[in-house]
Amino acid sequence: MGALDGRVALITGGARGQGRAHAVALAAEGADIVAVDAPGPMTDLTYPLGTVDDLHETARLVEKLGRRCLPIAADVRDSSQVAAAVEQAAAELGSLDIAVANAGIVSTGPLDQVSDRVWQQLLDTNLTGVFHTLRAVIPVMRRQRFGRIVVTSSMGGRMGIPDLAAYNATKWGIIGLAKSAALEVAKEGITINVICPTTTQTPMVQPAGGDDVPDELVRRMMRANPIPQPWLQPEDVSRGVVYLVTDPGVITGSVLEVGLGGSARIH
Repeated sequence: MGALDGRVALITGGARGQGRAHAVALAAEGADIVAVDAPGPMTDLTYPLGTVDDLHETARLVEKLGRRCLPIAADVRDSSQVAAAVEQAAAELGSLDIAVANAGIVSTGPLDQVSDRVWQQLLDTNLTGVFHTLRAVIPVMRRQRFGRIVVTSSMGGRMGIPDLAAYNATKWGIIGLAKSAALEVAKEGITINVICPTTTQTPMVQPAGGDDVPDELVRRMMRANPIPQPWLQPEDVSRGVVYLVTDPGVITGSVLEVGLGGSARIH
């Protein structure tokens, strides 16, 4: 018997990286999975985005555990696509109990070199995408009088980091969005919490075919971590997600850092 037997979990950014790890971890606890990913093209990113093939590989890994997986190609920047994915999930799998708003992108560089296009992509994906997801899933969970929502921010949402100002702005915004929404639904059996990973070894940080040597920005962040470990694995973050979605309902509006001690020096 798993802690999530009979539950249905929707995960955005579920094609690979942290999203895939979350899908597998929740499926191992008994949940059926709705994996949402494969956005439209974006410009000026230094890594490829998740694909439909990646999405189907996530589905294969979930089904290997004996759980159902519904892969849906949708772009969180488009509210109609998110709403349609939530409607399809509830219709085909019978409920929607858990949502992990995980989809996100990163772009680095000094603030005065961030283009309008990159700024808008960061906002539309990292912040507006979470807004679209929460707005779509809350009514379903409200009708059920039950829901567990986890939003992926970042340790960049807890501190300033040079060359990540635009990215960090979106990740700070996510925390304010989640905390406020958590208060709106706290009496209705729905919890909303935030998880803040530090640098995690995923295709977003280390594209396929790259070596194990991180770039200068990652090395700078690693030096700030008291725990002498180069970076997290996606499964490290998934343990935190499982903890939050299996909580009986007493934790909401909270921020869980999986940060290798990176914020211990911050007041």
